[in-house]
Amino acid sequence: MGVKEAVLRFLEYCELDKGLSVKTVRMYGYYLEFFQNWLLKAQNAEDFNVEKIDEEIVRNFRLYLSHTYKNPHKGDLKRQTQNYFLVALRSFFKYLTKQKLPVLSAEMIDLAKARDRNIKHLQKNQLEDLFKSVDTRDESGIRDRTILEVLFSTGLRVSELVALNREQVNTTSGEFGVIGKGGKARVVFLSKDAKEWLEKYLDKRSDNYRPLFIRYSGPKGNEELTDEKKRLSVRSIERLIEKYRKKAGILFRIGPHVLRHSYATDLLTAGADLRSVQEMLGHKNISTTQIYTHVTNTRLREVHEKYHSGNK
Repeated sequence: MGVKEAVLRFLEYCELDKGLSVKTVRMYGYYLEFFQNWLLKAQNAEDFNVEKIDEEIVRNFRLYLSHTYKNPHKGDLKRQTQNYFLVALRSFFKYLTKQKLPVLSAEMIDLAKARDRNIKHLQKNQLEDLFKSVDTRDESGIRDRTILEVLFSTGLRVSELVALNREQVNTTSGEFGVIGKGGKARVVFLSKDAKEWLEKYLDKRSDNYRPLFIRYSGPKGNEELTDEKKRLSVRSIERLIEKYRKKAGILFRIGPHVLRHSYATDLLTAGADLRSVQEMLGHKNISTTQIYTHVTNTRLREVHEKYHSGNK
């Protein structure tokens, strides 16, 4: 089977049989079409039989990602990003094996050992400065402050936040359900401050649009705007956080995910256990939550200073 047809069949399988989200299927498509284009160019061919893809070809692809390819916007690929391509390849070859094709075993594709990630998070005073930097004298300012409060209170991914509709969020109980990565459902919780700001924002709203957060700028159009055209986008939230980061005098770039990291850090610093934080973040594996070792490392130092006889 040619690689072009194989990739197409795999993406159809992901969508129809595995029921993966549109976003996940799109990302698989990006990584595999990237590999396909590299392969056909390297082989100087219009198509290539997947049964002929061997360890040497995969190794050359890894060398290309690591040494040659540069993202037009971000430059060299980090090891973690290189691994995204390899994970997609492994899933692709697992599928081909299930189809009884004599192809390279997915287990033969090793992932690069990634370095420990340096997680950015905001200290308490930085969070306070960020929140206070928002001018809340008008409705859009109240919306922006509410977005910051809700992100920090719930640990939502920005894609989860923008997908929220008004009827989903219960400000009375202060908890609501979301569907995260891989269709994984979880419950998130609103802090007292987040509840108050959300109630204030919703009280100010006089429209009937369903999205929880709507835009107030951009093209209006002559006809009635749909819910989706009024929904605030991921990019808009990234821009507003960058705007308030500068106003607050925070020197390093942050985005919505830094507020998610700050949420997890805040919980762990206060004594929450890793398993609970894993559940609240919607991580499938505890190993993903263990990136927050900067918190546990600090607490280990405190234990050492308190109990080690050499410190007495």
